[in-house]
Amino acid sequence: MKKFFICIITLLVGFVCGSGFFIYKTLPETDHLHVGEEVYYSNSDISTVLSKKVTGEDGELSIHFLELGNKYTGDCTYIKYGETDILIDCGSKSSSIPYVENYLKSYMSDDTLEYVIVTHAHTDHFAGFATSEKVSSIFDLFKVETIIDFGSATTKDPTKGTLKNYIRERDEAKDRYNTTHYDVSVSSKKGNNKIFKIGDNNEVELEILYNYYYDHHESSSDNNYSVCSLIRFDGKSFLFTGDLEEHKSQGETKLLADNQSLQDIANSGNGVDLYKAGHHGSKTSSSEDFMSAMKPKMICVCCCAGSAEYTDTIDNQFPTQEFINVVAKYTKNIYVTTLCVDWEKDEFTSMNGNIVVIATLSVDELGLDCSNNSTILKDTEWFNRTIEVNGTKRPMRTWPQDGK
Repeated sequence: MKKFFICIITLLVGFVCGSGFFIYKTLPETDHLHVGEEVYYSNSDISTVLSKKVTGEDGELSIHFLELGNKYTGDCTYIKYGETDILIDCGSKSSSIPYVENYLKSYMSDDTLEYVIVTHAHTDHFAGFATSEKVSSIFDLFKVETIIDFGSATTKDPTKGTLKNYIRERDEAKDRYNTTHYDVSVSSKKGNNKIFKIGDNNEVELEILYNYYYDHHESSSDNNYSVCSLIRFDGKSFLFTGDLEEHKSQGETKLLADNQSLQDIANSGNGVDLYKAGHHGSKTSSSEDFMSAMKPKMICVCCCAGSAEYTDTIDNQFPTQEFINVVAKYTKNIYVTTLCVDWEKDEFTSMNGNIVVIATLSVDELGLDCSNNSTILKDTEWFNRTIEVNGTKRPMRTWPQDGK
Protein backbone atom coordinates (compact mmCIF):
# COMPACT_ATOMS: atom_id res chain seq x y z
CA MET A 1 0.00 0.00 0.00
CA LYS A 2 2.85 2.36 0.85
CA LYS A 3 4.42 1.78 -2.57
CA PHE A 4 1.05 2.45 -4.18
CA PHE A 5 0.77 5.90 -2.53
CA ILE A 6 4.35 6.73 -3.47
CA CYS A 7 3.57 5.91 -7.13
CA ILE A 8 0.43 8.07 -7.05
CA ILE A 9 2.30 11.03 -5.54
CA THR A 10 5.12 10.63 -8.08
CA LEU A 11 2.63 10.66 -10.94
CA LEU A 12 0.89 13.75 -9.58
CA VAL A 13 4.17 15.65 -9.18
CA GLY A 14 5.19 14.66 -12.69
CA PHE A 15 1.87 15.79 -14.12
CA VAL A 16 2.02 19.18 -12.37
CA CYS A 17 5.61 19.81 -13.44
CA GLY A 18 4.90 18.72 -16.99
CA SER A 19 1.81 20.91 -17.20
CA GLY A 20 3.72 23.88 -15.82
CA PHE A 21 6.48 23.40 -18.38
CA PHE A 22 3.94 23.13 -21.21
CA ILE A 23 2.18 26.33 -20.16
CA TYR A 24 5.50 28.13 -19.87
CA LYS A 25 6.54 27.09 -23.37
CA THR A 26 3.22 27.95 -25.00
CA LEU A 27 2.49 31.32 -23.40
CA PRO A 28 3.26 34.33 -25.62
CA GLU A 29 6.44 36.09 -24.54
CA THR A 30 4.81 39.45 -24.00
CA ASP A 31 3.92 41.61 -21.06
CA HIS A 32 0.26 41.72 -22.16
CA LEU A 33 -1.32 38.41 -23.10
CA HIS A 34 -4.84 39.66 -23.67
CA VAL A 35 -6.49 43.02 -23.94
CA GLY A 36 -10.18 43.13 -23.16
CA GLU A 37 -12.63 46.00 -23.30
CA GLU A 38 -12.74 46.03 -19.53
CA VAL A 39 -9.30 47.67 -19.36
CA TYR A 40 -9.84 50.12 -22.20
CA TYR A 41 -11.82 53.16 -21.14
CA SER A 42 -11.26 55.21 -24.29
CA ASN A 43 -14.15 56.52 -26.34
CA SER A 44 -12.30 55.96 -29.60
CA ASP A 45 -13.25 52.39 -30.42
CA ILE A 46 -13.31 50.97 -33.93
CA SER A 47 -16.97 51.90 -34.55
CA THR A 48 -16.03 55.55 -34.15
CA VAL A 49 -13.12 55.17 -36.54
CA LEU A 50 -15.43 54.08 -39.36
CA SER A 51 -17.36 57.34 -39.19
CA LYS A 52 -14.30 59.40 -40.11
CA LYS A 53 -14.60 62.16 -42.70
CA VAL A 54 -11.57 60.93 -44.63
CA THR A 55 -12.73 60.29 -48.18
CA GLY A 56 -9.61 58.63 -49.58
CA GLU A 57 -10.19 60.44 -52.86
CA ASP A 58 -7.42 61.68 -55.13
CA GLY A 59 -5.84 64.84 -53.82
CA GLU A 60 -6.43 64.10 -50.15
CA LEU A 61 -3.61 63.43 -47.69
CA SER A 62 -4.64 62.27 -44.21
CA ILE A 63 -2.37 62.00 -41.19
CA HIS A 64 -3.65 59.95 -38.23
CA PHE A 65 -2.22 60.10 -34.71
CA LEU A 66 -3.48 56.95 -33.00
CA GLU A 67 -4.54 56.14 -29.49
CA LEU A 68 -2.97 52.86 -28.49
CA GLY A 69 -5.40 51.16 -26.14
CA ASN A 70 -3.50 51.53 -22.87
CA LYS A 71 -2.30 54.10 -20.35
CA TYR A 72 1.27 54.19 -21.61
CA THR A 73 2.87 56.88 -23.72
CA GLY A 74 3.62 55.77 -27.26
CA ASP A 75 3.79 56.88 -30.88
CA CYS A 76 1.94 55.52 -33.89
CA THR A 77 1.25 57.68 -36.93
CA TYR A 78 -0.58 56.45 -40.03
CA ILE A 79 -0.44 58.47 -43.25
CA LYS A 80 -2.61 57.81 -46.30
CA TYR A 81 -2.53 59.25 -49.80
CA GLY A 82 -4.58 57.43 -52.41
CA GLU A 83 -3.46 53.81 -52.40
CA THR A 84 -0.23 54.60 -50.54
CA ASP A 85 -0.13 53.73 -46.83
CA ILE A 86 2.67 54.85 -44.51
CA LEU A 87 3.19 53.87 -40.88
CA ILE A 88 5.60 55.73 -38.61
CA ASP A 89 6.25 53.72 -35.44
CA CYS A 90 3.96 51.39 -33.54
CA GLY A 91 4.10 51.74 -29.74
CA SER A 92 3.40 51.62 -26.94
CA LYS A 93 3.13 47.95 -25.93
CA SER A 94 2.57 44.71 -27.81
CA SER A 95 -1.02 44.96 -26.55
CA SER A 96 -1.48 47.91 -28.94
CA ILE A 97 -1.07 45.70 -32.02
CA PRO A 98 -4.71 44.50 -32.36
CA TYR A 99 -5.99 48.05 -32.07
CA VAL A 100 -3.52 49.39 -34.64
CA GLU A 101 -4.28 46.48 -36.97
CA ASN A 102 -8.03 47.17 -36.85
CA TYR A 103 -7.53 50.88 -37.36
CA LEU A 104 -5.31 50.44 -40.41
CA LYS A 105 -7.57 47.86 -42.00
CA SER A 106 -10.54 50.21 -41.68
CA TYR A 107 -8.77 52.56 -44.11
CA MET A 108 -6.55 50.35 -46.26
CA SER A 109 -7.80 48.84 -49.50
CA ASP A 110 -5.23 46.04 -49.31
CA ASP A 111 -2.86 44.53 -46.76
CA THR A 112 0.20 46.41 -48.00
CA LEU A 113 2.07 49.17 -46.21
CA GLU A 114 4.14 50.88 -48.85
CA TYR A 115 6.41 52.53 -46.26
CA VAL A 116 7.16 51.74 -42.62
CA ILE A 117 9.41 54.10 -40.67
CA VAL A 118 10.74 52.84 -37.34
CA THR A 119 12.30 55.87 -35.67
CA HIS A 120 14.34 54.38 -32.83
CA ALA A 121 14.82 51.49 -30.43
CA HIS A 122 12.47 52.43 -27.60
CA THR A 123 9.50 50.16 -26.95
CA ASP A 124 7.03 53.07 -26.90
CA HIS A 125 7.90 53.47 -30.58
CA PHE A 126 8.73 50.00 -31.88
CA ALA A 127 7.01 47.47 -29.60
CA GLY A 128 4.54 46.64 -32.37
CA PHE A 129 7.39 45.51 -34.61
CA ALA A 130 9.56 43.84 -31.96
CA THR A 131 7.45 40.97 -30.67
CA SER A 132 8.53 37.51 -29.63
CA GLU A 133 8.31 34.70 -32.17
CA LYS A 134 5.00 33.63 -30.64
CA VAL A 135 3.24 36.99 -31.10
CA SER A 136 2.28 38.42 -34.51
CA SER A 137 3.97 41.74 -35.15
CA ILE A 138 2.91 44.43 -37.62
CA PHE A 139 5.46 42.88 -39.98
CA ASP A 140 3.55 39.59 -39.76
CA LEU A 141 0.14 41.19 -40.28
CA PHE A 142 0.92 43.42 -43.27
CA LYS A 143 3.06 43.17 -46.36
CA VAL A 144 5.69 45.92 -46.27
CA GLU A 145 7.36 47.27 -49.41
CA THR A 146 9.95 49.59 -47.82
CA ILE A 147 11.31 49.70 -44.27
CA ILE A 148 13.16 52.83 -43.20
CA ASP A 149 14.77 52.51 -39.79
CA PHE A 150 17.37 53.69 -37.31
CA GLY A 151 20.86 52.40 -37.80
CA SER A 152 22.21 52.88 -34.31
CA ALA A 153 21.11 52.03 -30.79
CA THR A 154 22.58 52.38 -27.34
CA THR A 155 22.19 48.62 -26.87
CA LYS A 156 25.58 47.25 -27.80
CA ASP A 157 24.46 43.63 -28.08
CA PRO A 158 21.80 43.24 -30.81
CA THR A 159 21.41 39.55 -29.96
CA LYS A 160 19.50 40.26 -26.76
CA GLY A 161 16.19 41.72 -25.67
CA THR A 162 13.68 43.71 -27.65
CA LEU A 163 16.22 44.86 -30.23
CA LYS A 164 16.93 41.22 -31.04
CA ASN A 165 13.19 40.67 -31.57
CA TYR A 166 12.97 43.70 -33.83
CA ILE A 167 15.90 42.66 -36.01
CA ARG A 168 14.50 39.15 -36.37
CA GLU A 169 10.99 40.35 -37.25
CA ARG A 170 12.33 42.94 -39.70
CA ASP A 171 14.66 40.49 -41.44
CA GLU A 172 11.91 37.88 -41.71
CA ALA A 173 9.70 40.49 -43.34
CA LYS A 174 12.48 41.38 -45.78
CA ASP A 175 12.84 37.75 -46.80
CA ARG A 176 9.09 37.12 -46.94
CA TYR A 177 8.12 40.14 -49.04
CA ASN A 178 11.41 41.01 -50.77
CA THR A 179 11.18 44.28 -48.84
CA THR A 180 13.55 47.17 -49.53
CA HIS A 181 15.45 48.15 -46.39
CA TYR A 182 16.72 51.71 -45.98
CA ASP A 183 19.10 51.91 -43.01
CA VAL A 184 19.68 55.60 -42.30
CA SER A 185 23.11 55.02 -40.75
CA VAL A 186 24.30 53.52 -44.03
CA SER A 187 22.19 55.24 -46.66
CA SER A 188 21.62 58.76 -45.31
CA LYS A 189 24.25 61.26 -46.42
CA LYS A 190 24.51 64.89 -45.36
CA GLY A 191 23.44 67.13 -48.22
CA ASN A 192 21.92 64.27 -50.19
CA ASN A 193 18.66 63.39 -48.47
CA LYS A 194 16.57 60.48 -49.74
CA ILE A 195 13.22 61.67 -51.10
CA PHE A 196 10.40 59.24 -51.90
CA LYS A 197 7.85 60.43 -54.47
CA ILE A 198 4.24 59.41 -53.85
CA GLY A 199 1.14 59.71 -56.04
CA ASP A 200 0.51 59.33 -59.78
CA ASN A 201 2.06 62.73 -60.41
CA ASN A 202 4.48 62.73 -57.46
CA GLU A 203 2.19 65.10 -55.55
CA VAL A 204 3.61 64.01 -52.17
CA GLU A 205 7.27 64.00 -51.16
CA LEU A 206 8.55 62.06 -48.17
CA GLU A 207 12.01 63.34 -47.28
CA ILE A 208 14.21 61.47 -44.82
CA LEU A 209 16.04 64.29 -43.09
CA TYR A 210 19.71 64.01 -42.24
CA ASN A 211 20.37 63.57 -38.53
CA TYR A 212 23.89 64.13 -37.15
CA TYR A 213 23.51 61.04 -34.97
CA TYR A 214 22.91 58.74 -37.97
CA ASP A 215 26.61 58.92 -38.84
CA HIS A 216 27.69 56.79 -35.90
CA HIS A 217 28.07 59.80 -33.63
CA GLU A 218 27.34 58.25 -30.27
CA SER A 219 24.58 59.39 -27.96
CA SER A 220 23.65 58.19 -24.49
CA SER A 221 19.97 58.21 -25.53
CA ASP A 222 18.26 56.26 -28.31
CA ASN A 223 16.02 59.31 -28.73
CA ASN A 224 18.77 61.06 -30.65
CA TYR A 225 19.01 58.28 -33.23
CA SER A 226 15.42 59.03 -34.27
CA VAL A 227 14.63 58.90 -37.97
CA CYS A 228 13.30 62.38 -38.78
CA SER A 229 11.14 63.08 -41.81
CA LEU A 230 9.39 65.88 -43.65
CA ILE A 231 6.33 65.45 -45.85
CA ARG A 232 5.48 68.09 -48.45
CA PHE A 233 2.15 68.31 -50.26
CA ASP A 234 0.56 71.17 -52.20
CA GLY A 235 2.80 73.79 -50.58
CA LYS A 236 2.17 72.40 -47.09
CA SER A 237 4.76 70.78 -44.83
CA PHE A 238 4.46 68.22 -42.05
CA LEU A 239 7.37 67.55 -39.68
CA PHE A 240 8.09 64.38 -37.69
CA THR A 241 11.17 64.26 -35.44
CA GLY A 242 10.49 61.17 -33.31
CA ASP A 243 12.03 61.70 -29.89
CA LEU A 244 15.03 63.74 -31.07
CA GLU A 245 16.23 65.93 -28.20
CA GLU A 246 17.86 69.32 -27.86
CA HIS A 247 18.72 68.94 -24.18
CA LYS A 248 22.47 68.17 -23.89
CA SER A 249 22.71 66.67 -27.40
CA GLN A 250 21.65 69.76 -29.42
CA GLY A 251 19.95 67.33 -31.77
CA GLU A 252 17.38 69.85 -33.01
CA THR A 253 20.02 72.53 -33.60
CA LYS A 254 22.02 70.07 -35.69
CA LEU A 255 18.91 68.91 -37.56
CA LEU A 256 18.13 72.47 -38.62
CA ALA A 257 21.73 73.25 -39.55
CA ASP A 258 22.15 70.10 -41.64
CA ASN A 259 18.92 70.19 -43.69
CA GLN A 260 18.36 72.77 -46.42
CA SER A 261 14.64 72.00 -46.58
CA LEU A 262 14.21 73.02 -42.92
CA GLN A 263 16.33 76.13 -43.48
CA ASP A 264 14.10 77.06 -46.42
CA ILE A 265 11.04 76.78 -44.18
CA ALA A 266 12.73 78.91 -41.52
CA ASN A 267 13.81 81.54 -44.04
CA SER A 268 10.34 81.75 -45.58
CA GLY A 269 8.85 82.66 -42.20
CA ASN A 270 5.76 80.60 -43.03
CA GLY A 271 6.52 77.73 -40.67
CA VAL A 272 5.42 74.10 -40.88
CA ASP A 273 1.72 73.42 -41.17
CA LEU A 274 1.87 70.45 -38.79
CA TYR A 275 4.43 69.33 -36.22
CA LYS A 276 4.22 66.09 -34.29
CA ALA A 277 5.46 67.19 -30.89
CA GLY A 278 8.99 65.96 -30.29
CA HIS A 279 9.36 63.37 -27.53
CA HIS A 280 5.64 63.43 -26.61
CA GLY A 281 5.73 67.07 -25.50
CA SER A 282 8.66 66.68 -23.13
CA LYS A 283 10.89 69.51 -21.95
CA THR A 284 13.92 67.96 -23.66
CA SER A 285 12.58 68.61 -27.18
CA SER A 286 10.66 71.34 -29.08
CA SER A 287 13.29 73.86 -28.00
CA GLU A 288 12.82 77.61 -28.30
CA ASP A 289 15.33 78.01 -31.15
CA PHE A 290 13.88 75.10 -33.12
CA MET A 291 10.28 76.21 -32.67
CA SER A 292 11.10 79.81 -33.57
CA ALA A 293 12.49 78.51 -36.85
CA MET A 294 9.69 76.01 -37.56
CA LYS A 295 6.76 78.17 -36.30
CA PRO A 296 4.26 75.30 -36.28
CA LYS A 297 0.64 76.15 -37.09
CA MET A 298 -0.72 72.94 -35.60
CA ILE A 299 0.80 70.49 -33.11
CA CYS A 300 -0.31 66.96 -32.30
CA VAL A 301 0.97 65.31 -29.13
CA CYS A 302 1.01 61.53 -28.80
CA CYS A 303 0.86 60.82 -25.09
CA CYS A 304 -1.37 59.96 -22.15
CA ALA A 305 -1.68 63.43 -20.64
CA GLY A 306 -0.94 63.68 -16.94
CA SER A 307 0.40 60.14 -16.70
CA ALA A 308 2.76 59.32 -13.85
CA GLU A 309 4.54 56.73 -16.00
CA TYR A 310 7.87 58.55 -15.81
CA THR A 311 7.51 61.06 -13.00
CA ASP A 312 5.22 62.19 -10.19
CA THR A 313 6.21 65.82 -10.78
CA ILE A 314 3.12 67.29 -12.43
CA ASP A 315 4.87 69.96 -14.49
CA ASN A 316 7.14 67.30 -16.04
CA GLN A 317 4.34 64.94 -17.02
CA PHE A 318 3.55 64.95 -20.75
CA PRO A 319 2.77 67.40 -22.22
CA THR A 320 5.07 69.37 -19.93
CA GLN A 321 4.63 72.94 -18.79
CA GLU A 322 7.97 73.87 -20.33
CA PHE A 323 6.85 72.50 -23.71
CA ILE A 324 3.64 74.55 -23.48
CA ASN A 325 5.58 77.69 -22.55
CA VAL A 326 7.57 77.40 -25.78
CA VAL A 327 4.98 76.32 -28.34
CA ALA A 328 2.15 78.58 -27.10
CA LYS A 329 3.98 81.49 -28.71
CA TYR A 330 3.34 80.01 -32.14
CA THR A 331 -0.02 78.28 -31.98
CA LYS A 332 -2.97 77.47 -29.77
CA ASN A 333 -3.93 74.61 -32.10
CA ILE A 334 -2.50 71.82 -29.94
CA TYR A 335 -4.21 68.43 -29.73
CA VAL A 336 -3.48 65.43 -27.50
CA THR A 337 -4.53 61.84 -28.07
CA THR A 338 -5.15 60.37 -24.61
CA LEU A 339 -5.82 61.39 -21.00
CA CYS A 340 -4.76 59.55 -17.85
CA VAL A 341 -7.64 59.28 -15.36
CA ASP A 342 -6.02 57.25 -12.59
CA TRP A 343 -2.55 55.80 -13.14
CA GLU A 344 -2.71 53.40 -10.22
CA LYS A 345 -6.09 52.01 -11.28
CA ASP A 346 -5.10 51.71 -14.96
CA GLU A 347 -7.86 54.12 -15.94
CA PHE A 348 -7.55 56.36 -18.96
CA THR A 349 -9.80 57.91 -21.57
CA SER A 350 -9.63 59.91 -24.79
CA MET A 351 -8.61 63.53 -24.75
CA ASN A 352 -9.02 64.30 -28.45
CA GLY A 353 -8.84 60.59 -29.27
CA ASN A 354 -7.52 59.53 -32.66
CA ILE A 355 -6.47 62.80 -34.28
CA VAL A 356 -6.84 62.98 -38.05
CA VAL A 357 -5.40 65.94 -39.96
CA ILE A 358 -6.61 66.24 -43.55
CA ALA A 359 -4.87 68.17 -46.32
CA THR A 360 -6.76 68.58 -49.59
CA LEU A 361 -5.29 69.67 -52.91
CA SER A 362 -5.94 73.37 -53.67
CA VAL A 363 -7.47 73.95 -50.22
CA ASP A 364 -5.40 76.17 -47.93
CA GLU A 365 -6.86 75.18 -44.56
CA LEU A 366 -6.18 71.82 -42.97
CA GLY A 367 -9.14 69.71 -41.96
CA LEU A 368 -9.32 68.14 -38.52
CA ASP A 369 -11.38 65.21 -37.33
CA CYS A 370 -10.96 63.74 -33.84
CA SER A 371 -12.73 60.63 -32.65
CA ASN A 372 -13.62 62.12 -29.24
CA ASN A 373 -13.68 65.90 -29.61
CA SER A 374 -11.73 68.72 -31.27
CA THR A 375 -11.12 70.80 -28.14
CA ILE A 376 -7.73 72.50 -28.19
CA LEU A 377 -5.44 71.71 -25.26
CA LYS A 378 -5.77 75.11 -23.53
CA ASP A 379 -9.56 74.75 -23.36
CA THR A 380 -9.70 71.23 -21.96
CA GLU A 381 -10.93 70.53 -18.44
CA TRP A 382 -7.68 68.70 -17.66
CA PHE A 383 -5.53 71.69 -18.61
CA ASN A 384 -7.58 74.09 -16.50
CA ARG A 385 -8.17 71.81 -13.53
CA THR A 386 -7.24 73.27 -10.14
CA ILE A 387 -5.06 71.08 -7.96
CA GLU A 388 -3.52 71.49 -4.54
CA VAL A 389 0.24 71.18 -4.14
CA ASN A 390 1.74 71.63 -0.67
CA GLY A 391 -1.38 73.41 0.46
CA THR A 392 -1.40 75.83 -2.49
CA LYS A 393 -4.06 75.67 -5.19
CA ARG A 394 -3.00 76.23 -8.77
CA PRO A 395 -4.02 75.21 -12.28
CA MET A 396 -2.67 71.88 -13.49
CA ARG A 397 -1.15 73.78 -16.41
CA THR A 398 -0.83 77.49 -17.18
CA TRP A 399 -1.14 79.06 -20.60
CA PRO A 400 1.55 81.77 -20.97
CA GLN A 401 0.26 85.34 -21.02
CA ASP A 402 2.08 86.03 -24.28
CA GLY A 403 0.72 82.83 -25.83
CA LYS A 404 -1.55 83.00 -28.84
